[in-house]
Amino acid sequence: MRLKLERPLVVLDLETTGTHTTTDRIVEVAFIKLHPNGKRESKTSRVNPQMPIPREVSEIHGITDETVKDAPTFNDLAPALFIFLHQCDLAGFNSNKFDIPILIEEFHRSGYEFDVRNRNLIDVQNIFHKKEPRTLSAAFKFYCDQELENAHSAEADTSATLDVLLAQLEKYNDLDPNPEKLAEFSKMHNNVDLHGRFVKNDKGAVVFNFGKHKGKVVTEVLQTEPSYYGWMMKGDFSQDTKRVLQDQKKLIRQQQH
Repeated sequence: MRLKLERPLVVLDLETTGTHTTTDRIVEVAFIKLHPNGKRESKTSRVNPQMPIPREVSEIHGITDETVKDAPTFNDLAPALFIFLHQCDLAGFNSNKFDIPILIEEFHRSGYEFDVRNRNLIDVQNIFHKKEPRTLSAAFKFYCDQELENAHSAEADTSATLDVLLAQLEKYNDLDPNPEKLAEFSKMHNNVDLHGRFVKNDKGAVVFNFGKHKGKVVTEVLQTEPSYYGWMMKGDFSQDTKRVLQDQKKLIRQQQH
């Protein structure tokens, strides 16, 4: 195995009630923890989202209100999952834009601050799109020469994602197996937060990547228009985005002292 780990890597996949990372809820979780010694641990569970699952979403992943009515809530699972994910790097398929942000939101609602700023986040989809632009099923066929059965099952997708990542490392000798390097390579843009609301400009400064202040340095805007900070903190932005904003405000205070 070419993957060189200094701490555990958790590959994850979530099935949800929809695609909105701040308002939709998880209905199934699946995790595979790969330890530096090669040992694997897995956790899979259906989750009661405490809200209706739209019919069109159920038709995709096969999970209905009936199948999760007796399942634990995320709040029930949060303590054990928080410990399971402690000090682990994370990997997934489109995980930087979807799975990890929604996981952060669910932990936040359960009273846990799931901070990913010091973790390596490896998005296997981004590696795939840079190397061989296709879907997870096609990636599994391309790299592993197998058909992906039970696609959109969190457990099947998680297992396939790990297999694809390991196969990518075998296929591309120029891919550094260090999670930090893989996380860097799997970034598609110079994002500071997972949703790309903030990016770094060519001088390395954090700038807005949306709205009326797009392209402007965040610390400069927060000093000239302090109310913008309050508007964002009260707005429908992810906890990860808000943390970056808070970090920028702290940076202003540090520069002033």
